[in-house]
Amino acid sequence: MAQGVSVNLQTILQAATEIVDSQGLNSLSLTSVAQMLSIRPPSLYNHIHGLSGLRTEIAIHGCDLLNSVIMRAALGKSGDRAVYAMAEAFLNFARIHPGLYDAVQEIHEYQDPRLQQAAERIVDTVVQVMRHYGLDEENSIHAVRGFRSLVHGFASLERSGGFKMPVDVDRSFHFLLDAFLTGLHTIYSV
Repeated sequence: MAQGVSVNLQTILQAATEIVDSQGLNSLSLTSVAQMLSIRPPSLYNHIHGLSGLRTEIAIHGCDLLNSVIMRAALGKSGDRAVYAMAEAFLNFARIHPGLYDAVQEIHEYQDPRLQQAAERIVDTVVQVMRHYGLDEENSIHAVRGFRSLVHGFASLERSGGFKMPVDVDRSFHFLLDAFLTGLHTIYSV
């Protein structure tokens, strides 16, 4: 960013997002953000509470962005169409924002209640979509866990180079979604 940019939490998060998405979550530091913003690291303390505060803020930002993406994808859809749209948006988020995605996956390391609320909003969005299947509260939790396992597992294996066979990866993802949804339909007769 150019000299003279007004520094606030939003500009800090933009810089931090660029860093983690291009260099990985472990490369995030106060120095790297300050350099990107052309400021001195102590200036960041006006907006965040050290590196742990920065990591918490980037995780909240990642959760909020992911939730926004999956909500928009599912908007106006229901049932299988909504699940497909939400899953594709979730996977694309992991592909486009690998560092933010990693930050979202590490939320269990932080005790900030704002972060827990941001994570709960993602779960609530998925639960809303799963309501179409007539699941009770406990089975909704199972379905949300299954959905997350499916998408996160696929994203993680893809990112680590685990899909080297000469078959289209997106077709494999749809195959897996089909199997998941067939299971929901079979178990719950929707």
